[in-house]
Amino acid sequence: MANSNSTIPVIDFDNIGVHRKSKSIGKNEIKHVGNLMKEAFTDVGFCYLKNHGIEQDMVDIYMDISREFFEQPEEEKIKHVREKDQNYGWVGVETEKLNPARPGDWKEAFNFHPAFDPNDWPSVTFQQASRDMFLKCTELSYRVLDVLSVGLGLGDDFMRNAHKDIGTKDNPTTLRSVYYPPIPSNLDIKSGQIRLGEHTDWGTITLLFQDDIGGLEVEIPGKGFVPVTPIPGTIVVNTGDLMQRWTADKLLATRHRVVFPNKEEKKKKSRQSAVFFVDPHNEYIVECLDGSKKYEPISILEYLAYKFSLTY
Repeated sequence: MANSNSTIPVIDFDNIGVHRKSKSIGKNEIKHVGNLMKEAFTDVGFCYLKNHGIEQDMVDIYMDISREFFEQPEEEKIKHVREKDQNYGWVGVETEKLNPARPGDWKEAFNFHPAFDPNDWPSVTFQQASRDMFLKCTELSYRVLDVLSVGLGLGDDFMRNAHKDIGTKDNPTTLRSVYYPPIPSNLDIKSGQIRLGEHTDWGTITLLFQDDIGGLEVEIPGKGFVPVTPIPGTIVVNTGDLMQRWTADKLLATRHRVVFPNKEEKKKKSRQSAVFFVDPHNEYIVECLDGSKKYEPISILEYLAYKFSLTY
């Protein structure tokens, strides 16, 4: 296991990634990688996955088609604005503030969930790229959950069973394309404003695909915010609040943010990421795995309703 910046571990998923048939994955490899992942999420809450099996061409196509949408005039994008009662559509600049103490985030986003597919997409290619990306991320997420189950000593299928029905109305797992527009030289940046405010993710795990612009930072205990430097071909994986609650604070949900770049040449460029937020199915009741009762049992629907109320 190599370290990118001596803080965030890089875990090799070559023998477990989606390019491998599930029947060919050995139990010893699952246990080994599961232990590495548990260690990473206990110490840092973040890791990089290399050799995960998702083709870079698929990621590039999704990013390129997303960017074509984001670069349109606002009057076109607003035709596909995300409504509060559905998990599909465009979110404009400064609509969200993931750190309520800061001004609105300087970013745009486009959410996709197959159960909220209105079939009036900006383009057929955007729809298909989103569907393809969602399916492949689902496949990889289940592989990650499998090794994490073993790493936590929960058995082979515990996490997979808790996260059933991804892609249906019974599970809120969501794909999001995030776009950080270029920063005009005359932009009047509000006091305290950044591209993405400090926050922890809400769910169990998150898959993050980032471009080469950089700007993502993670708050490491005792070290402050450190950069999550883009490593070609890797995916960043992190744990969210629900996983921390589920494990009675044994696994960390680490705060992270995206700041404005310091270099002028990077300010002139957009930044993109693709994020896959993974959650258990709606009716699942999350209780502390160690039986400690440190947190009250809660259903996923109750939990997410509370989280959404704080952000919008």
